[in-house]
Amino acid sequence: MLYTFMDMKRAAMQPINVLATATKATYSNPFLPISYTPFGRGVAAAANVAEDVMRRRHRPEWGLQETVCEGKTVSVREDIVVSRPFCDLLHFAREGLENCTDPKILVVAPMSGHFATLLRGTVEALLPEHDVYVTDWQDAKLVSPQEGGFGFDDYVEYVIDFIRFLGPDVHVMAVCQPVPPVTAAVSLMASWDDPAQPKSMILMGAPLDSRVAETDVTRFAETHSLDMFERSVISKVPSYHPGGGRRVYPGFLQLGAFMSMNPSRHVNAHMRYFTHLVEGDGDSAEAHKTFYDEYLAVMDVPAEFYLETVDRVFQRHLLPKGELRWRGELVQPEAIQRTALLTIEGEKDDISAPGQTAIAHDLCSNIPDNKKQHYLQKGVGHYGIFNGRRWRDEICPTIATFVRAQETNSPIARFARFASLPLLNWRRQNMITGPGRFSLTRN
Repeated sequence: MLYTFMDMKRAAMQPINVLATATKATYSNPFLPISYTPFGRGVAAAANVAEDVMRRRHRPEWGLQETVCEGKTVSVREDIVVSRPFCDLLHFAREGLENCTDPKILVVAPMSGHFATLLRGTVEALLPEHDVYVTDWQDAKLVSPQEGGFGFDDYVEYVIDFIRFLGPDVHVMAVCQPVPPVTAAVSLMASWDDPAQPKSMILMGAPLDSRVAETDVTRFAETHSLDMFERSVISKVPSYHPGGGRRVYPGFLQLGAFMSMNPSRHVNAHMRYFTHLVEGDGDSAEAHKTFYDEYLAVMDVPAEFYLETVDRVFQRHLLPKGELRWRGELVQPEAIQRTALLTIEGEKDDISAPGQTAIAHDLCSNIPDNKKQHYLQKGVGHYGIFNGRRWRDEICPTIATFVRAQETNSPIARFARFASLPLLNWRRQNMITGPGRFSLTRN
């Protein structure tokens, strides 16, 4: 019922949206003298903001058409190499470099409301030095109920299948929400002595054990019953969508949750957007529009996956307690020995606070110390871990160095791994205990 009501509300607001669009076009018309006056610019800016707020966003395009490799500009092509009901495995093929020996990296995107394109900046920075694959999760309202449900165990199975498809020379990078299922997938493959075990896994800003450092997000999940979440946020997709009848956590509810975490920030951002439009600051206005076109584009998440994640990850903490089971089989992170481990956290992350990801070093206790690394990035919050200047200039080069060091286990490669980071200091972190636990922080 709630889902239908929201769709009706959007339809009812469509005439207002059309009016705002027409007003913006009228008062921005270069042939209309009033468009050059402060009044005209103000009306056009207000209409622009109104239209931008009310406009419904759909799946954004990746828009990654080229990159620079070894000083040369090369074209980038998106190929779907594996298609499953709930996810496509995308390959960002760099044309002319099909036989390149750059490390192969699988970026596992979150299934947490936003489309995988939220990692556009992540992929863009990786492309010059890596052969990049990305999990592109589907909007659940577009998946027919005949395809069945999709839960936490299915997510783990998808990750295992993609790793096997790419082969044992792949490096797996999980950004935020997928860290627990990715850790589970690699743990299971290690337990089976699977020949396709990845060379390394990079775990970034995730609630692997939210008990280590609580945040408002984790406290909310822990202090409310699973029944409350099911009653409050789960809806059925209306019959006029391809996934009609499927139970989902709707994108519009997720967006409301995202916005409510820091409403003043979003209000101030739109006020600055209005000012930029009035002042004719096109670059700043375009930057705002680009960000919110991505941020406000949301998808529905299967109800099974959402509720099982809340239950297993945030409430019962099954993986760090050694109690997580995948289709009845116990998941044992200590089985991992061949796969190297890099954990990355942001100093100011208020969603997955420092410590929640670093605990992976304790869980994966049998990975050799010389194949473990922890990096704490100063001055960034959650999104700064995988997007923005610090990601491009500091975090991504750290990942590239770590990944290349795992291409061979020779002493020379291990030395190069550390010698190539002259600006970094080693600092012991009290938060992480046990042999071989260390952190990289900037001066």
